[in-house]
Amino acid sequence: MDTNQMLTINKKGWEKAAERFFGRTALPEYGPFSKKEDELCLFGEIAGKRVLDIGCGSGHSLQYMGDNGAAELWGIDLSKKQIDTATNVLGNQAGLVKLIESPMEENPGLPDNYFDIVYSIYALGWTIELDQTLSNIQNYLKPGGTFIFSWEHPIHDRLTYQNESFILNKSYVKEGPELNEAWHSEVVTYHRKLSTYINALINAGFIIEKVIDDVVLPDETSVDPLKWYSTQKAELVPATFIIKATKKE
Repeated sequence: MDTNQMLTINKKGWEKAAERFFGRTALPEYGPFSKKEDELCLFGEIAGKRVLDIGCGSGHSLQYMGDNGAAELWGIDLSKKQIDTATNVLGNQAGLVKLIESPMEENPGLPDNYFDIVYSIYALGWTIELDQTLSNIQNYLKPGGTFIFSWEHPIHDRLTYQNESFILNKSYVKEGPELNEAWHSEVVTYHRKLSTYINALINAGFIIEKVIDDVVLPDETSVDPLKWYSTQKAELVPATFIIKATKKE
């Protein structure tokens, strides 16, 4: 499959399943079993900043940014249904908001050297063309601007629960597109090693400030180890990683 075919499959999958994800994994949360922004303070001062959300989903992360005083709220998302929902969620801040239906691999006409902050919460890993997407983000940011993203840790879906234990059933080192098991093979994701994300950021001209994959376990253990994000699996491997990077001055 080429990029356009995979994007078509994923758009169809997201239009069908968008409601399942409304309001999920949005700032101040970065992802399952991860520290929150309230503790990490990666963004610093948000007030007065122009921010862009890559894969903005239902708009709840942009709502968080608006509640913290961001001057402009921009977002792009592959799914029309997500953009429509984000428009409703952010309706009380309409003068600050610009939302665009677009794959992140393409620049839909966003300005260069404009944004103080670009971020992506559990969305960047959906890109089919990582290098192109990071090049776009590099162009959108002002010199010295901040890029922060979170995504499912690439070791997480390599483990599966069988016969009362977790086993490594997929190669961590073999990269490439694959039908997503958690979505019952309705969409395509591109498996990449953590080092691939790090090196792609460096190649795109970013300075990496932090890489975080700490695990925060709940007080109570989930009763079902077959859940995609189970406490039992989180005791073995991280579910989420976060990277903060800066565009060179």
